[in-house]
Amino acid sequence: MFWILVVKLVCLPLWRRMAVWFLWSLLLWAGGTMEAQKAAFPVAVTGAQVQGQVGGSVLLVAECHPGFQVREAVWRSLWPSEELLATSFRGSLEILYHSRFLGRTQMHSNLSLELRPLKSGDSGNFSVLLVDTGGRTWTQILHLKVYDAVPRPVVQVFIAVSGDAQSPKTCQAFLSCWVPNISDITYSWQQEGTVDFGTKLHGLFMDGQVLMVSLGPEDKGMAYSCIVSNPVSWNSTVVNPWESCNHEAGKSSYKDVLLVVVPVSLLLILVGLLSAWHWGPCSGGSPAGTGGKKKDACANGVALETENPLV
Repeated sequence: MFWILVVKLVCLPLWRRMAVWFLWSLLLWAGGTMEAQKAAFPVAVTGAQVQGQVGGSVLLVAECHPGFQVREAVWRSLWPSEELLATSFRGSLEILYHSRFLGRTQMHSNLSLELRPLKSGDSGNFSVLLVDTGGRTWTQILHLKVYDAVPRPVVQVFIAVSGDAQSPKTCQAFLSCWVPNISDITYSWQQEGTVDFGTKLHGLFMDGQVLMVSLGPEDKGMAYSCIVSNPVSWNSTVVNPWESCNHEAGKSSYKDVLLVVVPVSLLLILVGLLSAWHWGPCSGGSPAGTGGKKKDACANGVALETENPLV
């Protein structure tokens, strides 16, 4: 067949042969271009990150090449267990598959999958397989991470004991901020009423969980906010540390109390011992017939002392 075509081309006039060769070359180029486009067409896309909050919803978007005419779509959960979630065939949607997401899935007309309400155990990998009218496939893998909502943090104020070198009007406070049973969180502090948080008299410890501040009487109205956040939510608590400084200043220290109580107690005990030693012989019980003599002797002793004063 090929040789017959060559013979016919040889017998044709020159201008016709040139036109046929041009058309033949054009067809070969078009076919090669289509094959190249088909070979260059990606078959899978991975790495898309999706974040959600417990109790909320998330939309897993199905994306594909602009020239991809979708005929079928299949959504699956890959990890921690492989489960079929939803399918679409020529516009017919099906989501009633037995999985841990049963009753919590909705497939939209653009083939995106919505999950709600989210649970803390819904984090994992998901995939959507798209098939076009020509039989080509396109797979997209998404990574879903579900976070808990950040509760209001608890802030505690600890006042440092003043030393001799520290001014009595200066209060050094440590502000401790924490939230229970929450992971992947970040702590930060903000001074209320200011945009730029100064660090001259401040120090951060434990990855920002503890803030040290030095305050004076001029800072009695200064408040600080502890801000706790994760990728999907945040919460904060405001505290005025100067109130705790005043509370500590009005309290007597344990050492001061001991310095007063111990000497007074020792003095009272000593007075009691002296009184017991002095009045012991002239008081208390005695055998019958001797009590009167003992009392008389004490009385005589007192009388002799009064009658014979010292010169």
